[in-house]
Amino acid sequence: MTAVAAPPRGSRPRVARVRADRRRVGPLVYVAAVVVAVAVLAPVVYAVISGFRSNGQLAENPVGLPSPWVWQNYVTVLTGSNFWRYALNSTIIALITTAVVVVLGVMAAYPLARYRFKGRDGLYMVFVLGLLFPATVAIIPLFLQIRDLGLVNTFWGVALPQAAFALPVTVVILRPFLQALPKELEEAASIDGASRIGFFWRILVPLSGPGMVTVGVLAFVGSWNAYLLPLLILNDSAMKTLPLGVADFSTQYASDTAGVLAFTSLAVIPALVFFLTMQKRIVSGLQGAVKG
Repeated sequence: MTAVAAPPRGSRPRVARVRADRRRVGPLVYVAAVVVAVAVLAPVVYAVISGFRSNGQLAENPVGLPSPWVWQNYVTVLTGSNFWRYALNSTIIALITTAVVVVLGVMAAYPLARYRFKGRDGLYMVFVLGLLFPATVAIIPLFLQIRDLGLVNTFWGVALPQAAFALPVTVVILRPFLQALPKELEEAASIDGASRIGFFWRILVPLSGPGMVTVGVLAFVGSWNAYLLPLLILNDSAMKTLPLGVADFSTQYASDTAGVLAFTSLAVIPALVFFLTMQKRIVSGLQGAVKG
């Protein structure tokens, strides 16, 4: 029989301490997660439930449950043409933004991840530094440039700047994801006669699907919730998005608190449901980026 070497004397107490620390930290992590979830979801739940109340109920008891439930607030919003026009505009802009971000992002991340050339790291740092500059910093020169290009009151005038400011985080997520793909795949594809472009479209793009879904969802939700850029670019009421529609509705019906909460809930719920539906894909995509 082969003798099994005993572990060092000091290893067993150390392992026991690590396991004890994990048992103590575990419940704290779950408690912190519950607290964060409640803090995030509580305002949404309150707005949704309050939308089923009347203004009298809100004035009498702001934090109570509906008694009785008033469906007319949501019916009024859903039967109005303004809500659906705002939702359609937001959807179109979000889809354009997402398509531009995903296509240009993966095309920019591909050479930064798979090619070696002079200045590659410096060029990547340009995208990293782009994370430090939100759209609000350059909103005035950006508006002047869009005006000079004749893109005011157009969907492209909102979608293109949004895509540009979403590219840094897209490249930062996709680059390590693409780097993690085995080099042997590219070598095998070149042996079979595939060019670098052919390898990109036929092999790399399908394999990088989780990362592309992640950046696509982030771009879509960010575009859906955008307020400042559409406020400056879209002056025509027929072109306004849902966040602008919420602001207009709140101003026009300031005394109808329950109606405003119903409109706000309907504007938030689509993006929230979409994000929660795709959260597993987002996590898988980010895990691939971290492993890279």
